[in-house]
Amino acid sequence: MIRQRFSSIKKDLKSKTSKEGWILPRPESSFADPGAWTNIDCDVTPIERRTWSAWTMFGYWFSDALNAQSWMAPASIIALGLTWREAVVCIIFGSLVCTVPLVLNGMVGAKIHVPYPVAIRASFGWYFSRFAIVTRAITALFWHAIQTYTGSTAMTQIIRAIWPSYLDIPNHIPEGVGITTQGMVSHLIFWSVQFPILLIPPHKLKWFFVAKCVLVLVVSIAMVITMTSKAGGTGEIWTLPYGVEGSDRSWLILSSLSSITGGWATMATNIPDFTRYLKNDKGVYWQVLFLPGIQLVLGLFGIICCSAAKVVYGRYIWDPLEIAAQWDGPAGRCGAFFVGLCWVVAQIGTNLSANVISCANDICCLFPKYVNIKRGVIFATITAAWIMQPWKIIYSAQSLLAFMAGLGIFLAPIAAMLSADFWVVHKQHYDVPGLYRAHGRYRYNKWGTNWRAVVAFIVSVSPTLPGMAASVNPAIGPTIGDANKLYFMFYIWGYISAFVVYCVLSHFFPSPETQIDHTIYEDSDIISAAEDKADSDVVDEKKAAEVETSAV
Repeated sequence: MIRQRFSSIKKDLKSKTSKEGWILPRPESSFADPGAWTNIDCDVTPIERRTWSAWTMFGYWFSDALNAQSWMAPASIIALGLTWREAVVCIIFGSLVCTVPLVLNGMVGAKIHVPYPVAIRASFGWYFSRFAIVTRAITALFWHAIQTYTGSTAMTQIIRAIWPSYLDIPNHIPEGVGITTQGMVSHLIFWSVQFPILLIPPHKLKWFFVAKCVLVLVVSIAMVITMTSKAGGTGEIWTLPYGVEGSDRSWLILSSLSSITGGWATMATNIPDFTRYLKNDKGVYWQVLFLPGIQLVLGLFGIICCSAAKVVYGRYIWDPLEIAAQWDGPAGRCGAFFVGLCWVVAQIGTNLSANVISCANDICCLFPKYVNIKRGVIFATITAAWIMQPWKIIYSAQSLLAFMAGLGIFLAPIAAMLSADFWVVHKQHYDVPGLYRAHGRYRYNKWGTNWRAVVAFIVSVSPTLPGMAASVNPAIGPTIGDANKLYFMFYIWGYISAFVVYCVLSHFFPSPETQIDHTIYEDSDIISAAEDKADSDVVDEKKAAEVETSAV
């Protein structure tokens, strides 16, 4: 038995030495053109894989929102000179703003059960949709890299809690690399733990999301209780004065709100990748409560612990892992272990829900003949964690981080046009088989490009580019004057402008071949519709004949 197993593995590895050995089986149920290729992960989600419910979505959002970045979200707002009140307002309303595209686009996946790379073809066209897919995939790769490296710092706390001497490992890596030997070991261990979990198929992840909910929530509450107990209260962060006044404060509030919203720009774009697994569409609407509630709770936890840290350690500490790093002794290290474990699970969950599966879906639909979700996950996690070297991104490229945050200006119009096309232009009626055909009704022209989407994208993005450039390179800020103020509300402007322009152009310059009265789920629906029309025509002819006879 073992010999047969090894023989099978050897044969499979040998086949991979040629291009043909990587070709995936082509499912018989595919809607693709004859001779074209797709696979089960690109196709309409089979009924047996539609296992998610509203509670699964609740766990999903806990998995996505409960991470170290959400805990530290108020830090950037308060550090700019605002107070905890503005931080809370920005978290609530910033989250609520992004729930609009999350619900609108989530319904696309819940109703027709196709992934984002397929759904976006209806608005962008067969070839131009690849631009939207690649943009989303690149964003996911960068954030997967950063989230993975953050998880490695949590792994450090787990290991040092058991073996304190772990922190004393001699460093043999040059300083310019941006990581120490001990940090590299932590990164390798975290990635090795994360890797097999990332390979779990999306429709089987609901119990992982539930487990993360329980663990992160319990440990976070325990951490708040511990820090307030040590500090004898919640500290004095609640009485901090404003650092800015007048109109500057108003613009900072708007900028912070847009920043919170833009942080979810990726998920608002490709949420169909996950809602496609819902049993029904009721779970989509609950996102309006799930995301703002989770963000607010975790943000308040971060504010309370940071304020207490000022009393206990003499300085504000926003990073929960840095707080845990201050805990020594048997009891302290025990607490640090559970905090580290909590954020290890949190970062893996965020990578699952927001980054690696999304990127895998994108690659899968770009190269369906050779890549399924599992292969896409392997490619994404190896590329992000090792080839992209996230420690260098964080260590020496703060401008790149600003650029990554600014990628929301490109994702906002993509999310807007996905929403507008489904709800307004096509009134929730898509030809699902047509989405899989290069020369189907959504090709638009010989270039496979919907020019309406191109115009809406340019109108949305162009005015915010100067502000984005200034955020990456502050030295050019004075040269653009007040142009950067539109960038302060880049997601709100980007989404609304693209939505309106796309709808207006589609109304006055419609594409008749894409307009249908009913959703087409199967090719047989087209035949049935034609038969119904033929029967209706026969009935109309009979009625006309009867009228003429009675008149005579």
